[in-house]
Amino acid sequence: MDRTQILVVGRNKEIVPILQRLIDQNEAWQSTVAYEDEEAILLFQQLQYDIVLLSSGIEEASETKLRNIFLFQQPEIIIIQHYGGGSGLLENEIRAALDKRATEQKARFNFFKGTFN
Repeated sequence: MDRTQILVVGRNKEIVPILQRLIDQNEAWQSTVAYEDEEAILLFQQLQYDIVLLSSGIEEASETKLRNIFLFQQPEIIIIQHYGGGSGLLENEIRAALDKRATEQKARFNFFKGTFN
């Protein structure tokens, strides 16, 4: 089974490692961390990510730039803006995003297959 690849982008060098640890506790998930825009873009081009998690502290202009680049390169990428709130919230945000994508992919598959569920 392939692990869900999550790129964590954040500015706070105390919070980001905590997010990474929380993500990596789940055996189905694997995180990579970037603190700067250029580093995040380079990592995004090197590996196929399922989710980009934007942590608090990213300036609006940087967030817009990153979202535009990531969505241009991989339109199906999931981008989550995580503002904090504990490990339960983070896990729920990631699971909800993955569930939503799975539901959309199933609906798209059934549409092209000519069936409806």
